[in-house]
Amino acid sequence: MKKTLVLIVLLCALQSSSQEKIGRPFFTGDVNFTLGVNEDYKIGPDDDNGPLIIPSALFFRVGFGYEFKRKLAIAFNSGFDYHWNYAVSAFPTYGSLKYNITEKDDDAFFVEARYGKMWTPTSNYPDGNYFGLGIGVQVAGEERWNTVIRLDFHRKGIIGFENNRLNSVSLGIGFSFF
Repeated sequence: MKKTLVLIVLLCALQSSSQEKIGRPFFTGDVNFTLGVNEDYKIGPDDDNGPLIIPSALFFRVGFGYEFKRKLAIAFNSGFDYHWNYAVSAFPTYGSLKYNITEKDDDAFFVEARYGKMWTPTSNYPDGNYFGLGIGVQVAGEERWNTVIRLDFHRKGIIGFENNRLNSVSLGIGFSFF
């Protein structure tokens, strides 16, 4: 009886280790920038006012999460946002839900939703909510490193701005490490 029990436990352990895993943890980071219209730009022969489109914000983000069956991922993220046109610094902390629309050989086209809290280090603006929605492409790289290119819409709840929020669209490049 003991030999049979040991054999059953051994077979169960062997079977469970040979099955496909349901998910994998990951670490991610990215840098996004936002372009805006130069408010000092004037149409005419005078070129002293600069270009029409100028950079207006820079975002740094890092996070960690878990991907389920290469389709769905959840993550906790934090970052630093700086909008120099408005002199606004913010530290968003948020959860994200990412869904891979298509996936082939670790390359993926995805959509991601983000929601959380935005902390401001100054008393000029109160803390507020953060919301983001984006699409992107993850391109498989060497071993477990992947390159991520994304286009995101960000909404930061900041009292004092038009409609009490600061909206922006950003283009980003980053990485994911599985």
